[in-house]
Amino acid sequence: MAAASPRLPQPAEPSAQPPRAGRKGRGQARSGPGWKRSPAVLWFLVAERRQQGSVGLRSASGERPPGPLARLRQACNVWRVGTELFLLSWGGNGSTARVCGLAGQEVEGTALEIGAGMLRIMRKFLVSAVKPSRVCNELYIPPDLDTFSHAYFRKTKMRVLSVTQENCSLRNYSSPPGDVKSLRSVINPHISRIRNIGIMAHIDAGKTTTTERMLYYSGYIRTLGDVDDGDTVTDFMVQERERGITIQSAAVTFDWKDHRINLIDTPGHVDFTVEVERCLRVLDGAVAVFDASAGVEAQTLTVWRQADKHQIPRICFLNKMDKTRASFTYAVESIQQKLKTKPLLLQLPIGEAKTFRGLVDVVTKEQIVWKSASDLDDGKNYKQKPLLESEDPKLFQEVQDARSTLIEQVADLDDEFAELVLGEYSEDFDLIPADKLQSAIRRITLAQKAVPVLCGSALKNKGVQPLMDAIIMYLPAPNECSYEFLQWYKDDLCALAFKVLHDKCRGPLVFIRVYSGSLKPQSAVYNINKSCTERMSRLLLPFADQQIEIPSLMPGNIALAVGLKQSATGDTIVSSKASAAAAARRAGRDAGEKNRSRSDTENLLLAGVEVPDPVFFCTIEPPSMAKQQDLDNALSCLQREDPSLKVKLDPDTGQTILCGMGELHIEIIHDRIKREYGIETYLGPLQIAYRETVLNAAQATDVLDKMVGDRRHFVTAELEVRPRVVETATTKPLIEYSASVTEVLPKELQGAIENGIMNSCIQGPLLGFPVQDIDVTVQSLTVHPDTSHTMVSACVSRCMQKALKKAGIQVLEPLMNLEITVSEDHLSAALADLAQRRGSIKEIQSRQDNRVVVATVPLAETMGYSTVLRSLTSGSATFTLELATYQALNSQEQSALLQRKMGLV
Repeated sequence: MAAASPRLPQPAEPSAQPPRAGRKGRGQARSGPGWKRSPAVLWFLVAERRQQGSVGLRSASGERPPGPLARLRQACNVWRVGTELFLLSWGGNGSTARVCGLAGQEVEGTALEIGAGMLRIMRKFLVSAVKPSRVCNELYIPPDLDTFSHAYFRKTKMRVLSVTQENCSLRNYSSPPGDVKSLRSVINPHISRIRNIGIMAHIDAGKTTTTERMLYYSGYIRTLGDVDDGDTVTDFMVQERERGITIQSAAVTFDWKDHRINLIDTPGHVDFTVEVERCLRVLDGAVAVFDASAGVEAQTLTVWRQADKHQIPRICFLNKMDKTRASFTYAVESIQQKLKTKPLLLQLPIGEAKTFRGLVDVVTKEQIVWKSASDLDDGKNYKQKPLLESEDPKLFQEVQDARSTLIEQVADLDDEFAELVLGEYSEDFDLIPADKLQSAIRRITLAQKAVPVLCGSALKNKGVQPLMDAIIMYLPAPNECSYEFLQWYKDDLCALAFKVLHDKCRGPLVFIRVYSGSLKPQSAVYNINKSCTERMSRLLLPFADQQIEIPSLMPGNIALAVGLKQSATGDTIVSSKASAAAAARRAGRDAGEKNRSRSDTENLLLAGVEVPDPVFFCTIEPPSMAKQQDLDNALSCLQREDPSLKVKLDPDTGQTILCGMGELHIEIIHDRIKREYGIETYLGPLQIAYRETVLNAAQATDVLDKMVGDRRHFVTAELEVRPRVVETATTKPLIEYSASVTEVLPKELQGAIENGIMNSCIQGPLLGFPVQDIDVTVQSLTVHPDTSHTMVSACVSRCMQKALKKAGIQVLEPLMNLEITVSEDHLSAALADLAQRRGSIKEIQSRQDNRVVVATVPLAETMGYSTVLRSLTSGSATFTLELATYQALNSQEQSALLQRKMGLV
């Protein structure tokens, strides 16, 4: 030790002694005046007892001490090490610290060494330890030091390792200063300050990373997570963290500039399109994220069409501007050409790829520049200043031209702004106030006449704060969205259940969007779809996989409801059955109808979610019959969570059939059954979900004559089936009745007839696949008065099977849209392989240095395609698949399929 080290002043002796075990009860400590927790950021890590009798304390920031001694929170930090307890408390000025054993351990020692480090300049101080006490040692921390570390009690039973006090003025990427906001601090503003938005994009465009940055900058997380490291907030499932993709949508709530944002991060993989669909159903706006080097990709088109269907205003965020081959111009052109929309450029990038360092706001002509001191910069510090022509004449001219173009675009789309431009500011567009231009852009965005375009790099922490400003500035509040049904419910409760999760402790958690009225815990609600009343026990505010209880839910918000056992995706929730009846009466009056039919009442239901039919299926078996009931329960829960998952029973073998949207979908379900429900299941080989249809028109007659007890059941049915040519395939047959049947058919028998026809279409006569695209006409029907409805359905079903066989069956196979992104060097190999798979090439596009092959290929030919494509292209190519339609198999392929199904090959 250096004897010449400066001698530091000693703190005054505190008036109160540290608590001993046994005083004021276990876990309760007295804190004397002058000793309280410092606002400084502290880290303590607990280390195990060492053999020489010393005890190590090491640390983690802000963690609460385990065990019942957490009640010492106001006075100190308490840590349990083995069977011994230790207390560390700080002086009122934050500069003195006390370490003592609560059980009265002797702490021996003659010297205390403090190594102090400040901005990489290490200084050592020799401090004489205070006179050893029976219960504590004290150390003094110089107030001018930013950090201190490595404090040791030499030759003692206890030592403190890595005790750190950090100045709050320094920012650090992994540990920002100050406390993280609590979910309880989320504001509950007026409905006009609420934004319900979704993040949607192609897979790997940066949705989850963008969401993570929003949470960080709004103050609700302490550290920035990374998808590759598997530590992001919204990707909390084990399967998501292992694969680095979003599998199920996650909802988070935070506030930004006095606005409350309810955000849903959606998946980008095609197998989980239903997740995007049901989330967009309840959202008021969306942020479409694009990879600036790729522009519009396959799944981008899909989610854009979904947003169009639900008429959702959206803004575009060109992410990954720092990526190699990133091109702002190319991305904007692809939006204009492929999405058939008008982009409004609100920002221009400063540099591209490796030179990207900021952006320019075209509306205000201000430049925002991030100067990263290191890779650990968190993006909170940036410079925002007016763009001057003297600094960068070329960029200044680009911004001037972009602003003039923007004003012309807005004036063409908004009459109010056009009058302003042509009148007051016709001579000089530069004089147009930014707020007037922003208001016009907002009106255009809400009317969905154009989409604002912003840019940035979420991974490099650039451009996210302006994106959050744009969300609250340009996307609508709930009260700005028009819903026809609100006039019927008025101030009564009207809500939509759009998602279900299962919690091991709480049971089913139902995501609810409230459109009118309010919800409170312990209240009874009425489910119109299920025609049942349920009691809601609690309301929870979601933050990915964490929730906090809230006292009420106001209109325009999204929350979780606990206690709803029957509600599922797409169910309409109202306050009571009487409320639903009153709304139905208002709807009838609005339509000018005195006598409402059943279909009029169904108009009260909020639009649910359209779930596509699965294209893959396989058998799933438990390890033993004893686990069959557990497997059935697990599949029932998973089906309620995921409407795209179908489970059915094979009538011939009795096996359970699992039907999903793709290989990854079924793989995830299998993994979840193993991890979450502890059942080791066995999957059969993946099979293709074919369809059947008829080739010709045919008629058939069937007679059922059976005595059951004293009753005679007699039915005679004659049906005609014929093929139907439609653009969109449907498995629901179109049922018609001849004039002779309509005159004498009782209405109560109509349901039995349709039930028999529908049951016959579920399993076709050739391979047992669903029958699609057919018309059915009931030519004649004779029913004995005592005949039951079940017998009528059985007779019609049998007659239907006869007619289908006579008409001739054609097998249809699913045809997929395939998009391959491949380099020029490997293009020929990819095309040659595609030709062998019965693929049909539509076009070959250029995307920067790559080629994009757009083709259609039968789903049966894509099994294992991922491995083959990687092998052909040295792992450089990527592809996406999406169901296009069903096409007829040729006779040779159909014969081969029949032989395989019969086990002949």
